[in-house]
Amino acid sequence: MHISLNRLSPIPLVQQLTDQLQAWIEQQRLRPGARLPSIRTLASTLEVSQSCVIDAYDRLVAIGWLEARHGTGFFVAERKPGLAQEDAMAWGDAIDGSWRQFGDGHETLLKLGCGWLPTAWHARDALAQAIRLVSRGDPEDLFRYCSPLGLASLRQQLHKRLSQLDIPTAAERILTTQGGSHGLDLLVRTLLKPGDTVVVESPGYYNLFTLLRQHQVRMLPLPRTPAGPDVQALEQLLVEHRPRCLFVNSLYQNPTGTSLSPKTAYRLLELAREHDLRIIEDDIYADFQDGPATRLATLDSEQRVIYLGSFSKTLSSALRVGYIAADAELIGQLAQLKMATGIGTSRFVEQVVGQMLANGSYRKSVQRLRLRLAQHMAKLLGQLEAFGWEVFCEPYGGMFVWARVPGRDFAWLDHLALEHSVLLTPGSAFDHQGADSDWLRINVAYGQDIRAQAFFAHAGRPADS
Repeated sequence: MHISLNRLSPIPLVQQLTDQLQAWIEQQRLRPGARLPSIRTLASTLEVSQSCVIDAYDRLVAIGWLEARHGTGFFVAERKPGLAQEDAMAWGDAIDGSWRQFGDGHETLLKLGCGWLPTAWHARDALAQAIRLVSRGDPEDLFRYCSPLGLASLRQQLHKRLSQLDIPTAAERILTTQGGSHGLDLLVRTLLKPGDTVVVESPGYYNLFTLLRQHQVRMLPLPRTPAGPDVQALEQLLVEHRPRCLFVNSLYQNPTGTSLSPKTAYRLLELAREHDLRIIEDDIYADFQDGPATRLATLDSEQRVIYLGSFSKTLSSALRVGYIAADAELIGQLAQLKMATGIGTSRFVEQVVGQMLANGSYRKSVQRLRLRLAQHMAKLLGQLEAFGWEVFCEPYGGMFVWARVPGRDFAWLDHLALEHSVLLTPGSAFDHQGADSDWLRINVAYGQDIRAQAFFAHAGRPADS
């Protein structure tokens, strides 16, 4: 058995050992029942602790590669041939292009159209410090349920943040959620019933489209312009269909990167008042904006706007902390549904986020993200123009650019991208009916990778070159 552990690698020794043991079992094609070296022998050979070997063996037991026999050791487990391949095929069959960025088997590809920032961009040290501080706190907090509305100290911090944005609210009118998608799910379940009609932006957020289809809610597409939703088209939809709700991104819309203009925002609120429309303002990219910005919740004087926020994009997708600010009656209904469907949110995770908000580390990390994104955005926009790409608009911040190469369809671009080890998210994913599109969502944080640069340059060449 040849195993080489790199003590300078950022990958923990336990994970290195687990991966190499699994690879060794595969390469040697060991029969079920073959015995592995004893814990003591392997630990001595590799000069690691016995606990490291135990953890690695236990992980392989958990994923089905080994079985533990009391008093005799660890043995290769019986596995169905092609199990991993069957799992991957089942995953591929169960999803459409909207979700390909989450699938297994793409670890070596650059996910140019993904919806998250590179791990290296995040405040890992500050997050780790907050986790340690929370872990050292009251031991009972590690085991208790959270209140239905969410952790009180976090909601107080959220109240302060919303006040700074001039969004009128109170701590008791804020509900925490397991990220933005959970917040949307709670709102759809509470406000809508099968057969209801809503307005969604086009292009827009594919997870929202999937959610609404699951609840049998009819969607009316509303074109997104560089200034926000097309208000003239919205007025016609309101007159003809009388929809219940409008779902809208305020800043740095997904996928176009566009933001609301003041004129559009005021007209949206006028139409909402005239046609008794509720607006769900999905503002999960809010913290990428430094300084004044146009938000519907800031201008709303009649409590027609339900405000949704999240820390998944700026802090960590794994923490899953979001929030909803709305009128007290709706917050009460949402809290009841939240408890009925999930027994609340994670107290520990909310303490970690609250800690980072309170000590200022979140604010500092977001300031660094804004600067870095702005630099990458400006650079990429210039490069795309030079390479012959067309951009829907030039965002002044955020993560996304909506772009295409005139005369090239997605199938051609996708094939070319894979040749450059780049994985695209199809433009069809952002249409409520999955209609074909030659537009692509590009995450600017990944645009300077040499694979992306080669793809941009090649895709923009004239067809006869």
